[in-house]
Amino acid sequence: MMLTKDTCHKIFNFFNDQKILVIGDVMVDSYLWGKVDRISPEAPVPVVAVKKRENRLGGAANVALNLKSLGAKPVLCSVIGNDLKGNEFIELLKNENLSFEGITKSSHRITTTKFRVIGNNSQLIRVDEEIITDLIKNDLDKLLTVISGLLNKNDIKAIVFQDYNKGILTKDLIRKVIALANDKNIPVVVDPKKKNFGEFKNIDLFKPNLKELKEGLKMEADLGENSVLKNAVDKLHKRQNIKTILTTLSEKGVLISSKVSENKFEKHFIPAHVRVISDVSGAGDTVISVATLCLVAGLAPKDIASISNLAGGIVCEEVGVVPINKERLFKDHLNCRRKKI
Repeated sequence: MMLTKDTCHKIFNFFNDQKILVIGDVMVDSYLWGKVDRISPEAPVPVVAVKKRENRLGGAANVALNLKSLGAKPVLCSVIGNDLKGNEFIELLKNENLSFEGITKSSHRITTTKFRVIGNNSQLIRVDEEIITDLIKNDLDKLLTVISGLLNKNDIKAIVFQDYNKGILTKDLIRKVIALANDKNIPVVVDPKKKNFGEFKNIDLFKPNLKELKEGLKMEADLGENSVLKNAVDKLHKRQNIKTILTTLSEKGVLISSKVSENKFEKHFIPAHVRVISDVSGAGDTVISVATLCLVAGLAPKDIASISNLAGGIVCEEVGVVPINKERLFKDHLNCRRKKI
């Protein structure tokens, strides 16, 4: 399909009100913003004079936020702690008009929080507060019951697994939810991490970065070489029965590979756009969000990669974890198409 201006309008309008189930590790991104103009006399470290404090939605919640920014209606599913940060997390969801019907609380966990100290618009340090062990059976059963209920009562267009290795996505949960999705013909999209990399089988779209691909396949070879990378992607297609693999290549762009037949895969390399990078935090969340909606909209793999790649670059121009701006993405996408024409 030729993506004319009218076609692009239709696609971006199609994003509106699409219900997407997002399952994964959620967290609070807590920021201290300040100014640095001296070094501490106690140790060779900068002294940050705090000017502002801010809490934002992080992890899988940032995927939900990106989907909402694109016009969709995300339903977030996860487990948080029965604690102060958990209450703050719920308030953040309410402030963003995001549903929290898929969120359960556990007295066996704490709410993951990433504390970032920003001095002179540069991140100086990050402190993580978290429990990363797998969910206990009772918490897992509660979450599965919630997910099953949401799938039965909603017209869910896709399921996104957002894994940060914090223990929410257990092997049992992954297998059962994928089976439910396959039974209901709901596309499954995954942003993986090393621990559960091999558990995501029979899915529609998989988005590893180079490091995750290498670790997930236990490869020693340099994936920086095109032929090696393409062979690795082919291996992953066959091993886990994945229809489309979108590999992010950092500053080089993305490689998308889609299954054409049993042993044939079509590949497209999309180079990154030249930008002034401020912060790469949250870029992967943006890419998976845009890719999911493009997949639901029925776009060709090359177009999915192009728009997702563009979106990831846009958010890297901002400091901190921020969702994509739909209008900015639309305008930049049209500008890119004009330049090609």
